[in-house]
Amino acid sequence: MNKRLNMGQLEYLITTGDLNTLNSLLAQNPALAQNSAGEDLSPLMLSCYYKRPDATSLLLKYLDKIDIFEAAAAGKFDILAYLVYTNPELVHEYNQDGFTPLALACYFGQYEAARYLIFKGADVNQLLSGDSGIRPIHLAVAGNHLDVVRMLIEHNVQINVQHHTGITPLHYAAKHGDPEMLITLLEEGADVAITMEDGLLPADLAREHGYAEIAEILSV
Repeated sequence: MNKRLNMGQLEYLITTGDLNTLNSLLAQNPALAQNSAGEDLSPLMLSCYYKRPDATSLLLKYLDKIDIFEAAAAGKFDILAYLVYTNPELVHEYNQDGFTPLALACYFGQYEAARYLIFKGADVNQLLSGDSGIRPIHLAVAGNHLDVVRMLIEHNVQINVQHHTGITPLHYAAKHGDPEMLITLLEEGADVAITMEDGLLPADLAREHGYAEIAEILSV
């Protein structure tokens, strides 16, 4: 029971960004940093998903070992490079959630990690496992990481790919309303006429999220 309480507290401290209390808890019980914080998600990965880089940095101080997926998500380039050096095939592996190391690096905006993985043979168009149809380009645009998107484009990423609900990278960009991202995708041939499963165009998403001018530009 005490362990479950500690893990619940750890998750709460990560998500709220209470670093002082988090540090105190880990100092008393460093093993907590290694344990799963529920649903097989490690505390380190949890801090990445909740976009708590300070918590990520703190947790790393208490970890003597992380896997390639955690290294990619957290941007720990030195560990990532070592793991790929010892086992080059890791760049193609999937974690239990269906993500490749490159997919995680793209989602969390870890440019150097993503670039290294591509250099080592990671496929920029590799689907996540399962039937989601999601690819690294979807994740990079969804995370609004323009530098990563441009790098993927340099490596011949497919722009008009749809995942299981019909969403393209341009749909994500329209939702965010970032002009630079939109221009980048459009210059690479992003198709404004592709509809989602429910018939929505990128222009419709832009309009729904308050980007009327962008919606006009995207209207066909």
